[in-house]
Amino acid sequence: MTKFAHLPLAFLIAVTLLLWGTEYTLVGTIDPAAISEAWQVTIRMVFAALLMVIFIYARGYKLPGLTDKSWLFYGTMGFIGMTIPFYLIARGYNAGVDSGLLAILIGVTPLFTVVLAHFFVRSEPLTPLKSLGFLVGFLGVCVLFLPKELTWALVDNWQAQALIILAALGYATTSILGKRAPEKPASVGAAIMLLGGAVSAIICAVLFAGTEMPRTIPPIKILTALIALTIGATFLGNLLYLRLLQISGPSLIAKINYMVPVVAIISGMVFLGEGFQTRYALALIIIITGLAIAQLGTPAQNEQAQHGP
Repeated sequence: MTKFAHLPLAFLIAVTLLLWGTEYTLVGTIDPAAISEAWQVTIRMVFAALLMVIFIYARGYKLPGLTDKSWLFYGTMGFIGMTIPFYLIARGYNAGVDSGLLAILIGVTPLFTVVLAHFFVRSEPLTPLKSLGFLVGFLGVCVLFLPKELTWALVDNWQAQALIILAALGYATTSILGKRAPEKPASVGAAIMLLGGAVSAIICAVLFAGTEMPRTIPPIKILTALIALTIGATFLGNLLYLRLLQISGPSLIAKINYMVPVVAIISGMVFLGEGFQTRYALALIIIITGLAIAQLGTPAQNEQAQHGP
């Protein structure tokens, strides 16, 4: 184990929130005309996977043999938790789902997570207070992103919106698989997950966006953002994600997911000069209230992870 394994849980959560919340700000600085979204994600995952493999061998670990069932679990997590959701979200966005509605639809991820955890993770039963808390949290996400004028036109493009919901289901399923996966150091699991995601991302990018492959070196601003995304949200983010799953399980990840949009908005205000709206504060109060209710309904956990990163 390293000192990383003994860092306070609150600190790990705070760093994870920072990495995931600022990811959207960094992505917003990358011109898709220079590097398409498909190749942005492929580049991030390939280099993050390489970094993670170097990291685990430097730590004295090594990748398991290809016959080890860890490849099935963590490799599948990389595919359904990174590659598939990205393409579903991109397709839904291109089909007319605006960013605000997209955020709400992705906001069902914690709801999917707690329901799936009830059936597939013995230590995380679904209690009435827990259910109420996550529903209140989802209401906060809706307050954050719904337009001022609500009309039935919001559901006209339901086919594209269904793709986003499927992406949210992929994220939630990944959290469940991570908790049920064979025990491995978090860094080894993250390496396998990133390798699985990188391979599937390359295949998808070549098949569906082969003509958009970058032909020239992008400007330094875009390269800087890609490096930050690779090291931050993709490398460290996935390492912390698996570590938090080992420590506390899918419900903690679900709670973090509700706070990510709030951090993303703050990041946009600080780094992109985006304006503040009163409903941001209202949404934050509702989300925190929901998380507090969910915490009251969460049984005490004595389970602790036995492996460091």
